[in-house]
Amino acid sequence: MFTDVHAAGAWLTRQPTRHEPDSPLGARAIPCERGWRQPDQQAGTSAEDITISRCICTQTGIRQGEATTPPDRYFLAIALQTTRLKLNRGRHIVFDGIMPAGTLYVGAPSQQLSAVFCAPYDFLHVHASASVYFPCEPGADPAAPEILNDLVLLRDPFAEQLAKALTEHGHLADREFARCIGRTLAMHIARRERPHARVNALAKWRLRRVEEYVGTHFDHCVSLSQLAKVAGLSRMHFAAQFRAATGYRPREYLLRERVERAKSLLSGSETPLAEVALTVGFCTQAHFSTVFKRMTGDTPARWRSAVRNASAASARKAASCVLTTDIS
Repeated sequence: MFTDVHAAGAWLTRQPTRHEPDSPLGARAIPCERGWRQPDQQAGTSAEDITISRCICTQTGIRQGEATTPPDRYFLAIALQTTRLKLNRGRHIVFDGIMPAGTLYVGAPSQQLSAVFCAPYDFLHVHASASVYFPCEPGADPAAPEILNDLVLLRDPFAEQLAKALTEHGHLADREFARCIGRTLAMHIARRERPHARVNALAKWRLRRVEEYVGTHFDHCVSLSQLAKVAGLSRMHFAAQFRAATGYRPREYLLRERVERAKSLLSGSETPLAEVALTVGFCTQAHFSTVFKRMTGDTPARWRSAVRNASAASARKAASCVLTTDIS
């Protein structure tokens, strides 16, 4: 049940595009949810072994949600875009930080989960029959479902590709195709080797020290050993705990910091691209362009041009408003 924290209308109901005819919700392969983990009745019936829905929110601000997995189902969620959130079950924090696109979360039957969202998000939700896909084998530990509960797999490539197979087809994907993808996802989880131990997130004071170090040394060669030393941990423990805290490997985090610094230079100066690349710590312009495009979807040159065009348009609009006010 959602709390009264979120504003009315914060949930986006998917609207048909010009390529997609306006059709009843029941005809859609992936119905949109009314709220977080609140699928409409048309999303499927309890008799189906797989039900799929999508939860999209484009609003900024803090929102909270709470839901309990049905007693005969496993809950599977795939992040379709990078977001920031906190998941907790009672006093136990499951995840707190930036969740990358492609992350897979698994919840066991009859388990309650609370969420605090700090950014827009887009999730594909799948409820899979426990008896069909996760049956208890003879002599198995009755607590086996708990082993899968709160399993977070950052950037599961196979799950991400399955999600894309559904969402990229849009209205062309029929209900049976969607269920087929859902079943494949459930079997992927059921066959996966169970984690032997949970990794604690990097302590906040250690994380702050690493963030400050990266913020002042992003333009130098920064190694994993250096970051681990700053955090006061071994390389292995630091890398695992850092990823649990931020959703990024240390190397990925450093690259993102460099790209953010590059954006400031690109939008506020005429600095040549090769010089920008060297200033923020890249060895070559080619590597800089490759990483920049992977993270922003555009090349540095096109990104700079788009930002400046947007700024120019905004300036013209502001000038027009001032002129209109003076005339009146």
